Amino acid sequence: MLQGQFHLNGIHKDGDVVLGGLFGIHFFSSYPDLSFTSEPQQPTCHGFDVPGLRHAQTMAFAIDEINRNSNLLPNVTLGYSLYDNCVQLATGFRAALSLISGQEEQVILHETCVGTPPVLGIVGDSSSTRSIAISTVLGLYRVPMVIILPTCSCLSDRQKFPSFFRTIPSDAFQVRAMIQILKHFGWTWAGLLVRDDDYGLHAARIFQSDLGPSGGGCLAYTEILPRGTDQAELKRIVDVMKKSTARVVIVFAHEGHMINLMEEVVRQNVTGLQWIASEAWISATVLQTPHLMPYLGGTLGIAIRRGEIPELRDFLLQIRPDLHHNNSYGNNMVNQFWEHTFQCRFAPPPAGWVEAGGALCTGQEDLEKYNVYKAVYALAYALDDMLQCEPGRGPFSGNSCGNLHRLEPWQLVYYLDKVNFTTSFGDQVSFDENGDVLPIYDILNWQWLPDGRTKLQTVGEVKKSAFKGEELTLDEDKIFWNFKSEEPPRSVCSESCPPGTRMARKKGEPECCFDCIPCSEGKISNKTDSMECTSCPEDFWSSPQRDHCVPKKTEFLSYHEPLGICLTATSLLGTFICAVVLGIFIYHRRTPVVRANNSELSFQLLLSLKLCFLCSLLFIGRPRLWTCQLRHAAFGISFVLCVSCILVKTMVVLAVFKASKPGGEASLKWFGVLQQRGTVLILTSFQAVISPHKNTHYHNDKIVYECVVGSTFGFAVLLGYIGILAILSFLIAFLARNLPDSFNEAKFITFSMLIFCAVWVAFVPAYISSPGKYADAVEVFAILASSFGLLVALFGPKCYIILLRPERNTKKAIMGRGIQS
Repeated sequence: MLQGQFHLNGIHKDGDVVLGGLFGIHFFSSYPDLSFTSEPQQPTCHGFDVPGLRHAQTMAFAIDEINRNSNLLPNVTLGYSLYDNCVQLATGFRAALSLISGQEEQVILHETCVGTPPVLGIVGDSSSTRSIAISTVLGLYRVPMVIILPTCSCLSDRQKFPSFFRTIPSDAFQVRAMIQILKHFGWTWAGLLVRDDDYGLHAARIFQSDLGPSGGGCLAYTEILPRGTDQAELKRIVDVMKKSTARVVIVFAHEGHMINLMEEVVRQNVTGLQWIASEAWISATVLQTPHLMPYLGGTLGIAIRRGEIPELRDFLLQIRPDLHHNNSYGNNMVNQFWEHTFQCRFAPPPAGWVEAGGALCTGQEDLEKYNVYKAVYALAYALDDMLQCEPGRGPFSGNSCGNLHRLEPWQLVYYLDKVNFTTSFGDQVSFDENGDVLPIYDILNWQWLPDGRTKLQTVGEVKKSAFKGEELTLDEDKIFWNFKSEEPPRSVCSESCPPGTRMARKKGEPECCFDCIPCSEGKISNKTDSMECTSCPEDFWSSPQRDHCVPKKTEFLSYHEPLGICLTATSLLGTFICAVVLGIFIYHRRTPVVRANNSELSFQLLLSLKLCFLCSLLFIGRPRLWTCQLRHAAFGISFVLCVSCILVKTMVVLAVFKASKPGGEASLKWFGVLQQRGTVLILTSFQAVISPHKNTHYHNDKIVYECVVGSTFGFAVLLGYIGILAILSFLIAFLARNLPDSFNEAKFITFSMLIFCAVWVAFVPAYISSPGKYADAVEVFAILASSFGLLVALFGPKCYIILLRPERNTKKAIMGRGIQS
């Protein structure tokens, strides 16, 4: 059959339990044309891959080591069947099916002359895409597959891949590790290049979801590297890199993609970039050349943690070809390796496998040092745990245990889920619920030495523990930066917004691209890259830098400022003058001038004027609850008392004139002493209730302390009432100004009321238009001006006569003046 002609290249060893392996020993394979007229020829594998053979030989070494270990799988011998997949899905798929079915026709064990039995587990493959396809089929039979190289996060799906395990961390962790490196150096703006397969596309999706404002950055661009040497596409990608402001470039691809990309980078001479490498190419020696180091020097990358396996070097150095059975089972790979390494051929050469020319191989050539260990040991430990099960206490149906002679692959899967051991070089191996190993990466740096040599330097590690989560450790002193500054580059779309500003995203651009907008007045931001500005508390205001709140300046009519000092001095002066005038009137109370002007009302008027002067002091100084409640009440009472006295005094003058006429005596009985006192008391019984208030209306950056009227209507009524009394006094006095009296009091009252009304009429618009403390100053000025006007107009002439013209302070003089008039 055609199927039977498809032979696989491999090495094998017999055992009680056989483990399978899939490794890429050759880079690629070529298929002959199918003419359907003759038997199809075998595909030919080309490009021997030495690291691939080392992986296969490491598995063989691990199995030999386990067989020599009396503590692990005693009385059980492990065997192996290792195949070359030629980095082709079809070849690898055929090899996997042959391993689980045990039907590879070419493999006949020399010791037993029987074919190889089905394997219980498979180690490999090296590609995410092939591993996805093969694991999907192996999962149907619950055959465990422990892979060593594929890192695609898509494989961490227990529903799709129920028997899948791997000893290499998932790309999801690798992406998070790279993001931690970006955050560590403040690189918030980076480009991403990925290859067009599961490995690259899944990594791109993880980057796009995890690298955001919460992850610490944004992607400036995401480009998919072409599979081949598409020069136009590579040129377009490099053009994007040149035009972008991102100085950091992350590449999730294999070394083959990087070789093609770097050819275009060199051609366009694109320097000044910081490269971040995935584990697939960080260790690629083919890129660490003097030709490329001016561009790739300083590269940082994620690498799989390496461990020194004791005695592995000696085992690899003992590889020798089998000259007597060069085509038989067990040595095809070794012979091909030997021919590739020493550029010789065995006689006769293995047909169809090697094309290298040269001398005949002797098998005695010297080997230099060539340095899937965890995977093999994981399967061995799981098998050991299963065989140590006590009958009746097992985990399977009816508490049964697995039996060496009737082992089922799914039973091994159960124990693989629970395996936990430490390798000889200190790495702990266990699998999580998705079959992923506890991740740990080395961080490598490509160093360009002064003598032109290159060095791959370990500068840190990223690991995940069950208790501390992901941890990044970096030794920055060891890092080589390929820049003139010898320092890490800056790679941001927008510089950080300092305190005092907020971030405002640019429309249509990623989150990392923003403008810094200064906080408005009264708001602050006290940390870098604030999204919003916060309002200051009521009694605080923003500093000029808008980065902290400061107490607002307080403004009120103070005793310590010039205006307050002047008004206070004037108020005290008016009070003092009132006291002096009152003293003069008391001392001269029996003189005609005092007696003729209704001494009791004069005394009351002087006391009320004194209160008017003193009440102005309540408007000066920081407003307090009691001063605000008292100031307008005192103002209202004192001025109503003052104007009431004047009004009654005017009415008494008018009543006296009428009483001097025949039949007018009756008018005086309505203006006796008791009636005068009662009228004044009634007229002064009205007052307003006031409350304090902090006003921030006029100035946002200061607190203007002022008192506000508890009831605006009530305060207006109070002022209106004083005005009505004053106008009424003015009208009565004006009507009585020409009465035949030797000492015309009505004229003085008319003049004083004219002054009083003029002051308070001017006060209203000035008070309304004056902000803050100046409103208080206007009111104090009005109080003092009207008080001085009344004091001078009403008592100035009398004091002049009493003190300076005593000869006129006689009844005769007063009456004489009345006669003369």
